[in-house]
Amino acid sequence: MPHRIIVLGAGYTGAIAAGRLAKRLRREDVAITLVNAEPDFVERVRMHQLAAGQDLKPRPFDEMFAGTGVEPRLAKVTGVDVDRRTVAVVDVNGAGELPYDTLVYALGSGWNTQGVSGTAEHAYEIASRPGALRLRERLARLDAGQTVVVVGGGLTGLEAATEIAEARPDLDVALAARGGLGDWLSPKGRGHLRKVFGKLGITVHEHAAVTGVEADRVATADGRAIPAAVTVWTTGFAVHPIAKATALEVTGTGQIVVDGTMRSVSHPDVYAVGDAAMVMGPGDKPLRMSCASGTPTAWQAADAIAAHLTGGKLPNTSIRYFNQCISLGRKEGLIQYVTADDRAVQAVLTGRLAAVYKELICKGAAWGVANPTLGLPTRRRRVTREWAAAGSAVKSPA
Repeated sequence: MPHRIIVLGAGYTGAIAAGRLAKRLRREDVAITLVNAEPDFVERVRMHQLAAGQDLKPRPFDEMFAGTGVEPRLAKVTGVDVDRRTVAVVDVNGAGELPYDTLVYALGSGWNTQGVSGTAEHAYEIASRPGALRLRERLARLDAGQTVVVVGGGLTGLEAATEIAEARPDLDVALAARGGLGDWLSPKGRGHLRKVFGKLGITVHEHAAVTGVEADRVATADGRAIPAAVTVWTTGFAVHPIAKATALEVTGTGQIVVDGTMRSVSHPDVYAVGDAAMVMGPGDKPLRMSCASGTPTAWQAADAIAAHLTGGKLPNTSIRYFNQCISLGRKEGLIQYVTADDRAVQAVLTGRLAAVYKELICKGAAWGVANPTLGLPTRRRRVTREWAAAGSAVKSPA
């Protein structure tokens, strides 16, 4: 009987992990199932573009994984029983269960309302394709001069505000940030950000912690009422709630606690990658939720699983940061270079060249999903039966 590997979630991390495992292991020895609620790959880093009216290239999983040994399964995950090693799903045929020997948990994250009153009822999110499409339809119905307020001064908020302002110069676009505009960037980075926001006519409300969202305005902690025909909420991400409902050891935010190979510290037959995992990076700081963090965790987990099953050497690669890539519309960008633990340094790349750089990064991320070993030759190794049977009893290095 082949070793059953189930990967939950086919975002960047889940799709990469599944494809990389298929490249590492003999098809006769494993059955790799990739469970996802949508039939094609979603370029999450481009959701602000989709919302602003741009069309994205479709990437069906059936085509992406044809001939690889990965079996895409269109279904919604409703629960995981880590003691029985089963996954509960719902598909067109109704509810069912999928048994596994090794589980890769990559269900990722969604938008985080932060518990702010009125957000769920009145705000729009771009953490998912349905959310981005809903916002796209609403923006298309706005008349000239109406106000769009983007709440959140992080990377997603900056990209959403500039993309909308560039695509719809007839709208009054504003950004409400809890702190200063780009206050984590270097002085050069902040200066360029302000320059671009000024050119696009974006109003910036700094030190404006939003405490309530209504149908036509947002309220701030200091008593301001900012008019908003549309409110776009981008104040961070919340992990999928399923892990917290299991016996897995998780953090207070619901992220699965893993070791250095992305293996659950409480259930060694479970691996977690991307936003779903609490991964410590340089300086003993948790990695931020991002594609830049998630992709190397997927590589690490897939290589560790392959090593466990074949009796190979476990990977021991540190995950670090190099830069933060920010698109500021289609013609402008900002590449902020950072230390290994994600602190800004003086060096930046700006302007058209930075926009091209960011576009290459986005294209490279999608290419990396379809080419999980980055085009390098690989050897599919035989699963050693004693390792497959005893794998869950083998302790991974921290």
